[in-house]
Amino acid sequence: MDTDKDPAAENALGGFLRARRAQLRPEDTGLPTSGRRRVPGLRREEVATLAGVSTDYYMRLEQGRERRPSQQILEAVARALQLDDEAVAHLYRVATPTTRRTRRAPRVERVAPHLRRLLDTWSDTPAFVLGHALDILARNRLAGALYAGFTHSDNLLRKTFLDPAAHHFYRDWHRAAESSVATLRRAAGIDAEDPRLWELVGELSMKSAEFRVLWARHDVRGKTREAKLFHHAQVGDLELHYEAFTVNSAPTQQLIVYQAEPGSTSADALALLGSLSAGPGPVQDSTMSAD
Repeated sequence: MDTDKDPAAENALGGFLRARRAQLRPEDTGLPTSGRRRVPGLRREEVATLAGVSTDYYMRLEQGRERRPSQQILEAVARALQLDDEAVAHLYRVATPTTRRTRRAPRVERVAPHLRRLLDTWSDTPAFVLGHALDILARNRLAGALYAGFTHSDNLLRKTFLDPAAHHFYRDWHRAAESSVATLRRAAGIDAEDPRLWELVGELSMKSAEFRVLWARHDVRGKTREAKLFHHAQVGDLELHYEAFTVNSAPTQQLIVYQAEPGSTSADALALLGSLSAGPGPVQDSTMSAD
């Protein structure tokens, strides 16, 4: 299971390939099934056959002994494992060798003042800024009210896996958990030497068995848009849709904006939450330490 705190100790490509072949059955690929199978998913030799490479070569890929696979090989493996576009992009990232750099010291990830002011002008729309490791770097008042029942307020994954309130707040907790872990796995592929990210992975791996299971699946997904189902202690059920926007002045940050369908019961509930949380002054957010 790939839960090492130090990315240097993780064979990212091998872990990804093993996890993805474990999710495919022979019948999913048109291969015949015969005999008793000791493990779920495809065997190495079956993936090799589907990709048109030798079993020995594919084994070297999984073991981390083949460091420079060609584009043609990666394309063939992606087809064999039936990877979607996000997973193909992740495959290329983890398969591309990079020069090992000196371990970076953590730095403080800050939100620009003009972006903070913009958040504060949206009184009827929950909005917040995420860092590269899903740290919540800034939020407006309504976003603060939406997540008010949580003890952990600094990071989306810590909210989801370490806070008892999460299972009541997320009406489909498993979907929320899978989505957040897949987004973190994507971030790990983009910057494999990110100390903040691996500190977070280490903490969650030690404290949450549910996180360990999902992390080992190597699912990859970026934040784009999605409907979220919440249950808020004060206003009841909410169905909110979010859009994620990259902050061009800080490309590792994302602006997340929620909205309810106009005229819906969720819109009424969100308006009620806004009136309950109304008060003087902007929301104050502590700056997260990250890399």
